[in-house]
Formats: sequence, structure tokens, C-alpha cells
Amino acid sequence: MTIDEIKTPAYVCEEEKLISNLKLLNEISQKSGAKVLCALKGFAFSLGMPYVDKYLNGVTCSGLHEAKYAKEYIKNGEIHTYSPAFKDEDIDEILNISNHIVFNSFNQVLKFKTKALQNSVHTAIRLNPQTSFSPTDSYNPCSRFSRLGITKANLLLAIQKDATFLDGIEGFHFHALCEESSESLEIVLNEFEEKFGEFIKNMKFVNFGGGHHITKKGYNTELLINLITKFRQKYGVEVYLEPGEAVGWQTGYLITSILDIVENEANIAILDTSAEAHMPDTVIMPYRPDVRNESKNGKFIYKFGGNTCLSGDIIGQDAGNSEYKFDFPLKISDKVIFEDQIHYTIVKNTTFNGIKLPDLHLVDKNGNVISSKFFGYEEYKNRN
Repeated sequence: MTIDEIKTPAYVCEEEKLISNLKLLNEISQKSGAKVLCALKGFAFSLGMPYVDKYLNGVTCSGLHEAKYAKEYIKNGEIHTYSPAFKDEDIDEILNISNHIVFNSFNQVLKFKTKALQNSVHTAIRLNPQTSFSPTDSYNPCSRFSRLGITKANLLLAIQKDATFLDGIEGFHFHALCEESSESLEIVLNEFEEKFGEFIKNMKFVNFGGGHHITKKGYNTELLINLITKFRQKYGVEVYLEPGEAVGWQTGYLITSILDIVENEANIAILDTSAEAHMPDTVIMPYRPDVRNESKNGKFIYKFGGNTCLSGDIIGQDAGNSEYKFDFPLKISDKVIFEDQIHYTIVKNTTFNGIKLPDLHLVDKNGNVISSKFFGYEEYKNRN
């Protein structure tokens, strides 16, 4: 099968571009001495996991099911698991799977630390440096009232309540970036050291979290390498990075078909996809996804609507720009390709309205399909 034969909707990941991203991340690891993990919350493309396992040092998980997924696909690397709160019924299996576990609060440490140590799992706590960079509050892990991580005031209070609070804790974790630069990391890192430096010297590792847009054009990799190297030398600790979006950044697209074109003061092409169900970050972030072959000065203007009953299921509407211009008229059955739709899409898909989940394909540089996964009614039935 080739790209032209793919039935829509479908996510298409380009093998060559994925490997290019992974090689860059591997290079960062080699030059800085840091271990680079893939955050499954941002990239859990099963057809690409063998490449992640080959080039990176492991993965980070957000709970039991991601940990089980990691166990299935990651054969060579480490498995780290963090959750805002672990459930009693999940913790034993998580500890059995994970090499590292990260606790989010004083209560979680008291509840599960002993069991983690008894299972020889490397144990860490998440800290909140109260300094961060992100496009919106929805993506700001250090915003006011954040539930994610322990602030310095609460860390000192925890130690005051229990002098053994940090006993057995081997590492710290912080996450304060979203689609950000190494310059932003430098600012956060300075704040992190100022707040928690006195405790770092007693740790074995520090996880710098995710949100590092390492594979984006123009990212200052040299600064990142220098920041990691100096930090490792200063404190004598191992450093982890856990990018998610950077793994899948610009490695593929969502290919769809036009089912109908209706007119109501605008030309509206109805697609066999959905912003709500298949491109959720275009709604949550929000942002307007690029479409292949659109033209800045095109005379043929269309809106793209999803094939659901949600009135607002219009691509780009939440970002304030739902018009797409072309140099040629579109017609029913034409393919429409939304660029850069591999990260933070598949992991958030729903079967809202019974709409079909897009199939998954991995293609080589010549457009030949290497492997595929197909979805249908069963996913909707099993979910409802």
C-alpha cells in the first residue's frame, strides 16, 4: 500500500522524520550526559515505539496504563512513572513495572514511599519552582493554585512535620515548560536552584521535565547541552529530560477526505475527521493547523468542518481563524492534509458521536506504508 491508497481518516507518520528527531535527541544525550526519555503523554505512536526504544533512554508514564504500554514496547530503556496521585489498586503493578516513581505530594510520599523502597524502585518527588513558561494557563504546570509539585514552602513544612521526609528520596523532578526554548529553561533552572539548591546535593538525579522544543528549527541546542553539563558537574547528579512533543514534532500528518461542500455565507467543506475528536489541541491550546497546499493569497476560500453534530466542530475556529485559502477550487472526494498532527493528537482522541478513530500508518521516504493499525466500530462499542 502507498500513501495514495490510504483510506481516511488516518494519521501518517514519516519514518525518516521521526528517526531524524530521535537522532537529534540522542545526540543531545551523548554530548550532555543527560538521559533523554520520551513522554508518552505527548507521543505514544505504537508503530514508532521500536525507534524510540532504539535511540532514547526510555519513557515516562502518567499512570498504570501508560506504564503497561511502556512495558509492552520498551525493551531496552528505563520506565519512569509520575501521577498527581496514585491509586491503591494500581500502585503494586506500577512499582512492578517502573524503574523510577515520582510522587507529587507530602501525603503520597508518606503513603507509598516505603513500599517503593521495598520494591527497589528509584524514588523521587516533584517540585514546583513557581516559575514557568507556557502559552496558556491550561498548559502552565506552575501557575497559581497548581496541584502539580511541592513548593519550597510546602517542602520545608513537610520536613518540619517529618524529619525523615526526604529519607530514601533519590531525585527531584520539575516540569515548567511547554513548547519552550533552552533560554526559558535557563531562567527556570536558576529559580529552581535558588529555591532547592541546598537539597540537590543529597540527590542522585534531577529530572528537568518536558516542554523542551528541542527539534524545532532554531532551538539553541548548544545552550541546552551547556546547562545540563554545568548542572551535572555542580551537583554530581544524573540529569533526565523527558520531551514528548519534540519526539513527534513535524513527523507526520492527518489525512482526511471531503465528504460534502455546503454554502452558508461561506464554502464549508465537511470532512471525515473532527477537530473535537481527532485534533483536540486545536481546540484546547487553541491553534490553527496548517493545511498542505493552502495559499496566502488564494482566491478560493473554505472553512473545514468536522463530521460530528457539534456546531463548533470547525477547524481553526477556536484560534480565531477558520478560513483556508487555495489557488484552486476544492471538490467532493478531495484529500485534505493537516500538517504536524502526530504529537498530542492520537493520545487525546475520542470516539465522540461514534466517529471513527483515524487509522495509523508508518511510511518510508518513498511513501510506501511500512506498518499500519486499523480502527472501527469495536473501539466505540468497547468504550460505551
